[in-house]
Amino acid sequence: MIHIPADRVVAALDYAPLIDALRDIFLTDYTMPVRHHHFYETDEGVENTFILMPVWNDRYLGVKQVTVAPANSSKGLPAIHASYTLLDARTGVPLAQLDAAELTSRRTACTSALAASFLARTDVESLLVVGSGKVAQHLVQAHTAVRPYKHISVWARDGHKAQTMADQLADLGYSVSATTDLAGAARTADVISCATLSPTPLIKGEWLKPGTHLDLIGSHTPRTREADDEVIRRSEVFVDSRAGALHETGELAIPIAEGLLKPENVKADIAELCKGIHAGRTEAEGITLFKSAGMAVEDLAAALLVYQSVTG
Repeated sequence: MIHIPADRVVAALDYAPLIDALRDIFLTDYTMPVRHHHFYETDEGVENTFILMPVWNDRYLGVKQVTVAPANSSKGLPAIHASYTLLDARTGVPLAQLDAAELTSRRTACTSALAASFLARTDVESLLVVGSGKVAQHLVQAHTAVRPYKHISVWARDGHKAQTMADQLADLGYSVSATTDLAGAARTADVISCATLSPTPLIKGEWLKPGTHLDLIGSHTPRTREADDEVIRRSEVFVDSRAGALHETGELAIPIAEGLLKPENVKADIAELCKGIHAGRTEAEGITLFKSAGMAVEDLAAALLVYQSVTG
């Protein structure tokens, strides 16, 4: 078994090729059991999450182990830590161990960009990224791989972090500005991509203009959400996985429990979009919402891209 360090993971996972790899794997056959979610409380009274995410096809088996620790930001640590094990599905022989923090962040951002390729209008000009964490840092690069944005802004609760992120993106050649006016930026954005650990809604439905595409990533427990009820009322809802997004995220679980949203009203999942079972956006003035809960098959697509780049 080989160990693949973080720098090799980064080198192998450029945004456009990863988006293509994700699209390709959604067209294949794979088995993906419901992931294991375990919640535990630390001695500081903070609820952390431990997740196991297995998946396999006829050649490979992969499993990711993830911890989500929301209080880490106050300690100067990433909120998410993860490792990935890739095995030969036929023999069970371990093939590789990968640092999966960067793998997770990049595949998450690229899955959202893949969804936007079906759900965002082709004439979009403005992108708003909400958040400044590890996933948020990849959203601009991922989304610009599928749409040519003219105006990009970043908002975060910590304005200094938003400015730092905008400066870092500017150093990479992107035209990005930080904003302190979330409502104003949301009212003018064509696409809004959120990746925060906010326990309560940040985005209000009343802010969304006709034709907006909203991308929600951050909510990862049944009790947390990034958007309010009015967003759900106004949107055509799409998901990465019905099994995950409808039950594991408060974004959809809370509206379903309150009778605001019926599971059968979800238009399609990401695989159905890729396979052409659903066309995606059908009306220019409609509001679309993509809720990402994260899927093990996305990790497999990214892990195989990394593994093949190392082994040839």
